[in-house]
Amino acid sequence: METTDIDTALINSYFTLLKSLSYNNKLELIAKLSTSLKNSKKLKDSSWKSLFGSLELDQSADDFIDDLKKDRRFSRKSINL
Repeated sequence: METTDIDTALINSYFTLLKSLSYNNKLELIAKLSTSLKNSKKLKDSSWKSLFGSLELDQSADDFIDDLKKDRRFSRKSINL
């Protein structure tokens, strides 16, 4: 089954579910869907770097590493034999 077939089936299922709504509820749903389309954010970075979870930091890499090292907490306890 192709993606377009699945999408069409989903659309038909939603329509069957929503066609019993009142006129006002349908208008409100249309308004919310329109708003969600207007507010949908586009991807900022479509480069290959976005695949690796790169961070955008306000500080230098060295400062960030120093902060990470300061925040380390070790809970391993040694056992005397």
